[in-house]
Amino acid sequence: MLVTMNLSDSRTAGQPIARVSAAEAVFKELLAEIQEGRLAVGDKLPSEATLAQRYGVSRSVVREALRSCAALGLTVSRTGKGTFVVSRRVAKDLTLGEYSARDLHEARPHIEIPAAGLAARRRSDEDVRFLRDVVAEMAAEDDPQAWVELDISFHAAIARISRNRVFEKVIADIRQALSHQSETLNVVADRQPRSDEEHLRIFRAIEKGSADEAEAAMQDHLAAVRDALGAITGG
Repeated sequence: MLVTMNLSDSRTAGQPIARVSAAEAVFKELLAEIQEGRLAVGDKLPSEATLAQRYGVSRSVVREALRSCAALGLTVSRTGKGTFVVSRRVAKDLTLGEYSARDLHEARPHIEIPAAGLAARRRSDEDVRFLRDVVAEMAAEDDPQAWVELDISFHAAIARISRNRVFEKVIADIRQALSHQSETLNVVADRQPRSDEEHLRIFRAIEKGSADEAEAAMQDHLAAVRDALGAITGG
């Protein structure tokens, strides 16, 4: 879902209107409140329902924005108590549930680059059709949450098409962390358009049957993800 960011009760009032995702709009508002001290370290954030009403969005959108705040190390949720500000500065590493962004960055090249090469060698016509459909759906998708699901499906499909069960299982095990990372990069760094281009290049190499090109395309994609993370965390 896209919204016109010009929230009347926020610091954006009177500024030029920008088209952003609803979650990005809410995230930027919360980030500004935290970094400017209007929400101090130790403060409890308003409830999801209150924030949803304040910004005129669904609670799922608020949860998406809050997950990004948590991934950046700005907030922490405590069961039964709520969400609290724990830092005014973005952490040096993202917290993505059981894993961190550094964990993913260190592991993914050893899994997904060779998997892309094997997928190019072993793909069937049905596999190519499936990947083509996913890439096309991603390019046409304007709902951020739906796009993230397609993104993870694309990477999981490449592991499956590699016909290597170890690669397939590892991607399945880190799927939730990949989802959180993709979501955060879209909310914070607007990665979706560039990711679409990178995924298309990976697909075309697999479709062509070129293992070298598929591996190079996946390597470039993972490097772009790493650079986007570095820009967010200052790493």
